[in-house]
Amino acid sequence: VQLQASGGGLVQAGGSLRLSCAASGRTFSRYTLAWFRQRPGKDREFVASISWYGNNPYHTDSVKDRFTISRDNAKNTVYLQMYSLKSEDTAVYYCAATQYGSSRSIEATLYEYWGQGTQVTVSS
Repeated sequence: VQLQASGGGLVQAGGSLRLSCAASGRTFSRYTLAWFRQRPGKDREFVASISWYGNNPYHTDSVKDRFTISRDNAKNTVYLQMYSLKSEDTAVYYCAATQYGSSRSIEATLYEYWGQGTQVTVSS
């Protein structure tokens, strides 16, 4: 599976962005997908994940009322809709995929495939 993330950019605090991650591979629909981020000077951290059948999306507490992960298996794409962005959301955002996990797979080491990352910068 190859992943290509896009949709990042510069946005003012309180604004919105939608990230997309397009995947290649015929078995995309069987993968658990996730978004991670790496803020400046910080380790990579889990943001959200969604199981292959699209039920039970899971979001980390700091974003669960503002971000929504979704997927469209027909388009081989996973999305991260971000609302009410804050300066602390500034990070490089990565999409990831695993054959073996679930929507509760929050450890980066569980994911075999990674996109290249897309920069999100929130100005205050």
